[in-house]
Amino acid sequence: MIQGTYFVLGTFIVLGVITIGMLLATRSGKVTPKIRRIPALDSIEEAVGRATEMGRPVHFSPGYGEITTSTAPQTFASLDVLGYVVALTARYNTQLIVTCKSPQSFPMIQELVRESYSAAGKPDMFQEDTVRFISEAQFAWAAGVLGIFNREKVAANIMVGYFMAESLLFAEGGAQVGAIQVAGTGNLAQTAFFVAACDYTLIGEELYAGGAYLSQDTSKVGNLAGQDIVKLLTIAFIILGTILATAGSTWLVELSKM
Repeated sequence: MIQGTYFVLGTFIVLGVITIGMLLATRSGKVTPKIRRIPALDSIEEAVGRATEMGRPVHFSPGYGEITTSTAPQTFASLDVLGYVVALTARYNTQLIVTCKSPQSFPMIQELVRESYSAAGKPDMFQEDTVRFISEAQFAWAAGVLGIFNREKVAANIMVGYFMAESLLFAEGGAQVGAIQVAGTGNLAQTAFFVAACDYTLIGEELYAGGAYLSQDTSKVGNLAGQDIVKLLTIAFIILGTILATAGSTWLVELSKM
């Protein structure tokens, strides 16, 4: 038997029960978790409204948009935000342009936008060039997006997902055409560039809370609350381990080997 098997299994069961329990409690109305205000997400409606007033399009980028790699969680988080953006552009009759780098996620994003417009009662707003696949090559994709900024004169640039070196190129390009910019990425190395060049920036895990915050869907809010409880327990466990180790106790170490 591998050391720590029972401990790891027990930990996963406890954490799973907490998360699922919180989700079910929220859905049933027994618990009503509150998500703190996230200014960057609140600003999206302002950005779309400004584009509507100017009669210019809104641009949305999900970043690399991969759905089969370690960046997939950021992509799916960005799609929650995209659904909200589509609903806003449908309400205000504002043109939306979505640019993609990943050919794997392109059809899924295309279908999401199509269905979101249909759900909003505006199926005719979806056009074949609403969602555009640019290129798999990083800087060819960046060049294509910058070209769209200048040709279309976008008034709002929303970038949510996994970004790398192209982040500052996009942010600077959006600033040059006078677009109001909202950005967020789980790649902390690029967050500083977004903070420096964008109007509003999602910091850290605010990206993953986007879907729950914007939709206020009880399942998403409950799942988010459950994850927060798990994080608090993890922090408490680390503190307990530190105290025991300092005191010379090996009890926790022995427990983890079960």
